[in-house]
Amino acid sequence: MNTKKLFSYETFVHAISGAAGGVTAMTVFFPLDTIRSRLQVEDSREAKTTILAIKELIDQEGISSLYRGLEPVLTSLCCSNFVYFYTFHGLRSLVETNNTGKNALRDLTVAAIAGALNVVTTTPLWVANSRLKMQGAKLSSEDKKKLGDRPMYLGTIDAITKIADKEGWQSLWSGMVPSLMLVINPAIQFTVYEALKAEYCKVFGSKNVGGLSVFIIGALSKCISTVLTYPLQIVQSKLRYGTEKLKKMTIIQIFAYILRTSGAKGLYKGLESKLLQTTLTSAFMFVCYEKIVAYVFYLMGVHRPLSKAA
Repeated sequence: MNTKKLFSYETFVHAISGAAGGVTAMTVFFPLDTIRSRLQVEDSREAKTTILAIKELIDQEGISSLYRGLEPVLTSLCCSNFVYFYTFHGLRSLVETNNTGKNALRDLTVAAIAGALNVVTTTPLWVANSRLKMQGAKLSSEDKKKLGDRPMYLGTIDAITKIADKEGWQSLWSGMVPSLMLVINPAIQFTVYEALKAEYCKVFGSKNVGGLSVFIIGALSKCISTVLTYPLQIVQSKLRYGTEKLKKMTIIQIFAYILRTSGAKGLYKGLESKLLQTTLTSAFMFVCYEKIVAYVFYLMGVHRPLSKAA
C-alpha cells in the first residue's frame, strides 16, 4: 500500500479533470435540470413532456428562468466532482498492487466509499443550490402556502447561513440519507458500463471502444441506473425543498405520501427530463473528463490510454 499515491499529482489531475468535465457538461444541459427540479418539487404542476414544460416556463418566467441558479449549481458540482474523483482515484491507488489487476468488486467498494464521503461533505452545498434554483419561481398559491415564508438568498454562502440560522444546522443535511442510498447509482452505472463494454468488444472482436461508442454505452448505463434509483431522487428533492411537514417525515412516510397523493406515477414525476439531462450530461462529462486527463498527461510527457469511468 503506497500512501504517497493518495496525494500524488496524478490523483489531483483526475480530480481537476472530473470537476472541469462536470461543469462543462452541466452548463450545456442545465435547462433540462431546471425542468426536472420543477417537476419533482411542485406537486401542483401537471406532468407534461420536457419540450412543453420548457415552453411553459419560458412563457411564464422568461428564458432566463431556464438558467436560474446556474452559478451555485456549478459551484456545488465542481466541489462534488473534485471530492468524488480525488477520493476514488486516491483510494484505488492505495489498494492497488501490481498483482491484483482489474477488480470490479474492489472498484465498486472504493466508488461507494468515495460517494459516501462526497455526500457527507457536499450536501449543504446541494441544499443551498436547491433553494437558489427554485427562488423566484412563480409557484401556485397552493405551493406557496405549503412552502411558507422563505427568505431571499444572495448566493451559496448566504443561503447556507440563512438556512442554518432559521431552520437549524441539521437542515443543511436534509435529504442526506437518500443521498447516501443513492451511492448505489454510480455503482450500478459502473457495473452496467463494464458489462456493455465487454459485450461490445466480444461482438465486434475489438479490444478498444471508440469515442462515440463510449458515449453511447455511458449514456445507456446511466439511463439504467437512473430509472432504478429515481424514486429515491424524488424523496431527496422533497426533503431538500419540500414543505415543513414533508421534511419531518421519514423516507418510508414520504414514499407513502407520494403514493397516496399522486399514485405510483408520482415516484417517476419528471423522469423524462431527468433521463435526458442525466444521461447526456454523464456521457458528455465522461468524454470531457477523459480528453482533459489525456491532454494533461500528454503535456506532462506521460502517454496513457484513456482510463475507465469512475
